[in-house]
Amino acid sequence: MTADADILLATMAIADEKLACAMTDMAAGFHGDTSSRAYYAAFHAATAALATRGLSFSSHRETIGAFARDIVNTGLLPQAMAQHLQRLFEHRQTGDYAIRKKIDPQTAAADIETARTIVEARRKLVEAAIMP
Repeated sequence: MTADADILLATMAIADEKLACAMTDMAAGFHGDTSSRAYYAAFHAATAALATRGLSFSSHRETIGAFARDIVNTGLLPQAMAQHLQRLFEHRQTGDYAIRKKIDPQTAAADIETARTIVEARRKLVEAAIMP
């Protein structure tokens, strides 16, 4: 069972919006928020990728684990994508909650590029699921 096209397109739109927010935050110098938004872009991309296989999960950890198991480990996306999503999750935790540790500009910029890579990879999976 796969998700319907409307759900996939809406989830893709959320991922694209979060990526745009990350770039806006970067330009404003909000590096912690940049990494947080980059993570959410990748998270929603992973959610859409999983939805192409009829899968959805109620927690971030479950989604990250399923993305590795059901998308990356099955060869649908490169192996590094699972590690990238996990790293973005850790940076989001730092950006959103850490008091003493901060996200530096280089990390924030790298997080945007990592999220962009995951979003684009997801786009191909979703388009293949929508268009027969």
